[in-house]
Amino acid sequence: MTSTEAAARSSEAAAKIRARRADRDRVVRTALAYWRDHPQRSVETLGRQTVMAGRAGAELVTSMIRRRFPYGEFIRQCAFMANVAAIPTLLVAIPIAVVVAVQVGSLVSQVGATTFIGAVNGLGIIRQGAPLVTSLMIAGAVGSSMCADLGSRTIREEIDAMKVMGVDPIRRLVAPRLAAAVLVSMLLCGFVVFIGFATGYLFNVYIQSGTPGSYISTFASFAVAADLAVAVFKAMVFGALTAIIACDTGLNTKGGPASVANSVNSAVVSSAIILFGVNVIITQIYNTVMPSKVL
Repeated sequence: MTSTEAAARSSEAAAKIRARRADRDRVVRTALAYWRDHPQRSVETLGRQTVMAGRAGAELVTSMIRRRFPYGEFIRQCAFMANVAAIPTLLVAIPIAVVVAVQVGSLVSQVGATTFIGAVNGLGIIRQGAPLVTSLMIAGAVGSSMCADLGSRTIREEIDAMKVMGVDPIRRLVAPRLAAAVLVSMLLCGFVVFIGFATGYLFNVYIQSGTPGSYISTFASFAVAADLAVAVFKAMVFGALTAIIACDTGLNTKGGPASVANSVNSAVVSSAIILFGVNVIITQIYNTVMPSKVL
């Protein structure tokens, strides 16, 4: 082997080593960039939202004690949220109640347990149907409206102007929205329970030829007050989580009008995922602590 060939092979080997090092560095940079863009940002967002929840809760209590709570903003937000979510909730609750009634009626007919259709249908609406419909409406209608409102204020620098004037946005904007979201969520949950149960009853009696007395009596035999209490508690948690996520996303909007749309999309998706996960956790805890009644 000549010295020229040895030098060529040596340079080729060195080039391969440099190429492998470059590929390794590229993989490391990609992994670090992914960590900064996704898990790290998610952890930072969770921490920021936790801090905001604590501050908003503290401001809500202290402002009421000191009689500085903005009740006008609270009432406006309650009216706005109810106006935004009431009709969509009605339009969603009725089809879901009908679907539950159809599926439950078909199933109990196959197993010969038609006398228990009232208990199964009513408990299904109270325990799962009402909280899920409430979570969807709160995340989709109420959360998106709050995020769009605060996001537009942020890009117009209204939030910065409030801070310059010494007005705390958490006390002035977030706390009343948090209280309003909790209250409206509870009312929506009760509304869905009533509409769902009434729809299931009417559908079973007039469409499926069920017995009105049997429907009511079996439901009363299995249902307990704790079922409704847990449904309302879920609605309270859903409202609080949605308000915190929407307000945090809106107040941290950066850019122009297009960024507001991106913030709204992020808030709705994040709220829906978290609310469904929280619903599973609360349901599992409730079923473990208070198992269903057995005849």
